[in-house]
Amino acid sequence: MKKKSGIFSKIYLWVVLAFFYLPIFYVVFFSFNRSKSLTRFTGFSTKWYEAMFNNRSIMEAIWYTVLIAVIATIVSTFVGTITAIGLSKSKKIVKEIVTQVNNLPMLNPEIVTAIGFMLLFSSLRIKTGFTTMLLAHIAFCIPYVILSVMPRLRTLDPNIAEAAMDLGCTPLQAMFKVIIPQIKGGIVAGALAAFSMSFDDFVISLFTTGPGVSNISIYVYSNVKRVNPTINALSAVIVYVVTAVLIIVNVVPMIRERRKKKHETIEKTL
Repeated sequence: MKKKSGIFSKIYLWVVLAFFYLPIFYVVFFSFNRSKSLTRFTGFSTKWYEAMFNNRSIMEAIWYTVLIAVIATIVSTFVGTITAIGLSKSKKIVKEIVTQVNNLPMLNPEIVTAIGFMLLFSSLRIKTGFTTMLLAHIAFCIPYVILSVMPRLRTLDPNIAEAAMDLGCTPLQAMFKVIIPQIKGGIVAGALAAFSMSFDDFVISLFTTGPGVSNISIYVYSNVKRVNPTINALSAVIVYVVTAVLIIVNVVPMIRERRKKKHETIEKTL
């Protein structure tokens, strides 16, 4: 019985992996197709990649996507980290209220948040465009940073900042030299979550953008109903970049760890 259950578990795992990854491989494979067909491979070609890089609309969409994601990540990481540190020193009732308010944007359906932003900007008579999309991205990225940093702060000794100030640090030095290095992992995780949420967002971006400003998600949506192989090339490039980043993020710490162990063994032998 155990062998059968083990076999079924492996089959189930492979089916799930195929369900998630086969569409990605399919898109990457047909991005090299010579013809426009999305079902029949007629030969290897990179002309759709050339067409993508020569397409001004795609390049503008990539530029706006990356620019907004980077700015939103920097601002939301800074604001979210400072807010989380402040909450860790606040009273329990204040902490609970702010935490519940912080969880609201993540529990809300995106369409509700998007309509809320649209109504807010229209009621304030703010012209929608790059600025409104950026503000919306910063607003919905901040809760993810706070949620990532707060658990790390709970693991810290509550007296660590006071001990640093007793040894001569100012409150600002205690925060940047003692607290932030201890919660660096949570800050990095929050920044990565903020970047991925901003880069991938569609619904909120669609409701807060204006004429002439579109990110990758909006561009793909506007071209998805007609056969456009450059979309495959664009999707494939995103897959390449994400894969490279994941490899770097996972491999670099391993290399550092090996070098550290190597130096330790050399020092012990000496």
